[in-house]
Amino acid sequence: MTEHEDKKKAPNPEPEHAPNGAGEDPAEELDFEPEDDPSRLVEDEAELGSLGAAQAKLKKLKLELAKAKAERQEYLDGWQRCKADMLNARKDLLAHATRTSERSKESLALSLIPALDSFDMAAAAEQWASVNDGFRTGMEHVRTLLLEALSAHGIERFGREGERYDALLHDAIEEREDVAGESGTVVRVLRAGYRMADRVLRPAQVIIKP
Repeated sequence: MTEHEDKKKAPNPEPEHAPNGAGEDPAEELDFEPEDDPSRLVEDEAELGSLGAAQAKLKKLKLELAKAKAERQEYLDGWQRCKADMLNARKDLLAHATRTSERSKESLALSLIPALDSFDMAAAAEQWASVNDGFRTGMEHVRTLLLEALSAHGIERFGREGERYDALLHDAIEEREDVAGESGTVVRVLRAGYRMADRVLRPAQVIIKP
């Protein structure tokens, strides 16, 4: 047998072990797994519980705030509606009172106008000049008081000779060319007219020159 064959058949030498484990891997000896600390776990759970409670409370507060805002808006809208209704009712009441007052004034005027017409007819008669001065003066004074009472309520008497004819104010019952005066003017007033502000209660009956 040759020397080369003896080397092939020779057994492998045993690996030498380092004394006292000096050749072992340090990672096999160290344990990096964290140990569970019960007190730490309790603290973490308490902290998570406190955070969850705070979040739940915050959510509840947000809901309550939203509800309060909605109720506030509802109350505000209701108050504004009530205020608008009150203002409208006040306006309607004032308008109704104004209309009632105007109707009362009109009714007063319409009841007094015939009496004033009688005074005017009597004063235009030929016999008026022959009436006792004291009686005539007294009657004219009563007529003046009635006109002042109407004026105090905003009722005005109109219709005078020489004023420009206005179809809204005058009721022309006759046209006369053989009279003195300018064309389109009132030459004679047969019955006075009355108005309250811009409303004509009764137009004046007149004769005009065309």
